Amino acid sequence: MNKTAFFDTLTEQKPDPLLGLIAKFAADPRPGKIDLGVGVYRDETGRTPVMKAVKAAEHLLWETQQSKSYIGPEGDPVFLRALASEVFGERHGGKPVAGIQTPGGTGALRLAAELLALDKRRKIWIGTPTWVNHQAIFASVGLQIATYRFFDIEKQAVLVDEMLTTLRNAAPGDAVLLQTSCHNPAGAALSPQNWRDIADIIAANGLIPLFDNAYQGLGRGRVEDAASMIDVIETVAEAIVAVSCSKSFSLYRERTGAAYLFGDRQASLSKAIGNLASYARTSYSMPPAHGAAIVAATLEDPSLHRTWVDELSEMRTRIVEIRQAAAEAFGQFRAELANISSQEGMFSLLPISPENVRQLRSEHGIYMPDSGRINVAGMRVKDIASVAERIGPYLT
Repeated sequence: MNKTAFFDTLTEQKPDPLLGLIAKFAADPRPGKIDLGVGVYRDETGRTPVMKAVKAAEHLLWETQQSKSYIGPEGDPVFLRALASEVFGERHGGKPVAGIQTPGGTGALRLAAELLALDKRRKIWIGTPTWVNHQAIFASVGLQIATYRFFDIEKQAVLVDEMLTTLRNAAPGDAVLLQTSCHNPAGAALSPQNWRDIADIIAANGLIPLFDNAYQGLGRGRVEDAASMIDVIETVAEAIVAVSCSKSFSLYRERTGAAYLFGDRQASLSKAIGNLASYARTSYSMPPAHGAAIVAATLEDPSLHRTWVDELSEMRTRIVEIRQAAAEAFGQFRAELANISSQEGMFSLLPISPENVRQLRSEHGIYMPDSGRINVAGMRVKDIASVAERIGPYLT
């Protein structure tokens, strides 16, 4: 009998560079090693804590939850309603909205990509640099990807004119990926006027905005971080929003997220959600329930909601303090890096070559991706000056 050798015919896949970096860091025995790569918030002790509101919500669920039955492909309606109210508030121009629960923000982006890829002529425009997984997600469904320069690492500045020119030249029906706030990996923020210009161009050209809303509350504030996104939603005909609860609720491993669709007709939105539910059914079938139940309990209970808001505010305040210290420390080596203090969220990009990143890793035990992205929110204030002293000479 002939034996098959199907597995032998497969193409070797390159491991995800960030996941590989995690493994290398864990295997490094040096006591002074520093992890600037993994995208999680850490407190001053170096821990990624469970939020008090989350702990209390889990205890409430332990006492009151009556079933572990399936929740269906569309997810928990209480979670979807509560999260929509928190993310969008009462605004968005009175547009009808519909949502589906997903395994994290990545799951929401993947479902959105499936929907957009139904039109084989459509391109999705992505500003670079961007989150390392963005292009892979859209390419995996056959969506055409077009890029433009969004951020100048050397100057630490957003290339607004290039972005607006690109969007003006995009074809009707094309999609554009927009990070709502706390840009990953640049930390760069667009001004309110920039966002108004973007909204006008998207509306005039008949483009479809896809928002990646992964860090709401860690930039300028819960409401402030969503304000420009909502301005765009109010201006355009249709919009898609991928929401992640990983960072704002510190629910990284619970894989909690949602995709929301905005449009002019509820009937059309229901049809679109039906398509997303169909993709979900043939992929992961049903989303995990526990994280969504935690978020729903937190947002629905006034006391837990207040506790969560206070904790999120403390996280944001600490990130601002770290940014100010990092801007001062790194600005001594490159004046442009003083802009770190005016950026927002968890990440910033350093002007450093991949070769120098690898040298820092081997000689100093400082771990970051080859791109030079650092997780500001993972640093301790007391370590910043010494970290900058070690990295500074390697900046390009």
